[in-house]
Amino acid sequence: MERITVNPKILGGKPIIKGSRISVEFILELLASDVSEDEIVEDYPHITKQDIHACLRFAADSFKNDIYIELETA
Repeated sequence: MERITVNPKILGGKPIIKGSRISVEFILELLASDVSEDEIVEDYPHITKQDIHACLRFAADSFKNDIYIELETA
C-alpha cells in the first residue's frame, strides 16, 4: 500500500493517505454517507481517486485477518 501510511505522530497513528492528514476512516465514512468520489476529490483537491481506491483496498485487506468481532444479534 504505497498510498496509505501510518505515523504515530499523525492522528494518533490512524492509517492516512500519504502526504495528508486525511484518514482512511474518514474517507470510508464519507463513502458510506453517499458522498461520491467526485465530491471527495472536489472538496479535497489534494486527494485523488486512486487515493480513495487505496482506502477501500486497505479496508478490504484489513478483513483478511483471522480476528472477528462477535456482533450482538438483533
